[in-house]
Amino acid sequence: MAGDGYTIGEVLNQLKEDFEDITISKIRFLESEGLIFPDRTESGYRKFSGDDVDRLRFILTAQRDHYLPLKVIREQLEKLDSGEITAPESNGGAPAAAPRVETSVLSEKRAMEIARALDAAVAAGDAPVLDPGAAGVTMTLREFCEATGLDQSEVRSLREYGIVGERGDEVGPFDGDDLLAAKAAKELLQLGLEARHLRMYRQFVDRELALFEQLVTPLLRQRNPEARRQATRQLEKLGSLTGQLKRSLLARALRGYVHGA
Repeated sequence: MAGDGYTIGEVLNQLKEDFEDITISKIRFLESEGLIFPDRTESGYRKFSGDDVDRLRFILTAQRDHYLPLKVIREQLEKLDSGEITAPESNGGAPAAAPRVETSVLSEKRAMEIARALDAAVAAGDAPVLDPGAAGVTMTLREFCEATGLDQSEVRSLREYGIVGERGDEVGPFDGDDLLAAKAAKELLQLGLEARHLRMYRQFVDRELALFEQLVTPLLRQRNPEARRQATRQLEKLGSLTGQLKRSLLARALRGYVHGA
């Protein structure tokens, strides 16, 4: 292999013999789905390493021989990356077989803990949950994906736009509030929205927080327990009232839209 890796055309030529339906478009698609991560030259051209080619063989074999969907293949790749499983050795360039698929990463006890966290988040209603312990449970990325039904690329997109998790944190942790947000986001995605469309809700929250800060910062600066409790009560009241106001305004606007259409 050349010192700077393979071009996408060279990768295609390597794989064509074993995978007749492979195309450059398919390789690009697998990259867009977050399954492979080729380097880029300064001019923007893809450069694939030998490991990238092996990873492609793994993906294509899993699709062709085991009929696995991309979501399951992604989970297997994550296990390979974390060292939980090892890839079978390829024989003379032949594609390696895909490993056995595990049906779940959550034990019954862990699933119950996460279910309780979701119930607690739902019960919190519109009021801000200011107690750090109120979220109930912390989840790894894999647990979060299984609990929500989202795949890792969807979670990455939601995190990128500030809907779940912390920006820039690749693996979590995620809590009960993230779980509730992800459940709602998943249904919105199924209705045709994209993660980028949900960014405005994070922007709304950031602007609302900036407004609330103007009201409670004088209390928090006093640095005494009673002032902090008063600030907490004020924030909870503000969150509840602005939540009611937004719902009322949206309901009125939707009624006007339906009747005017």
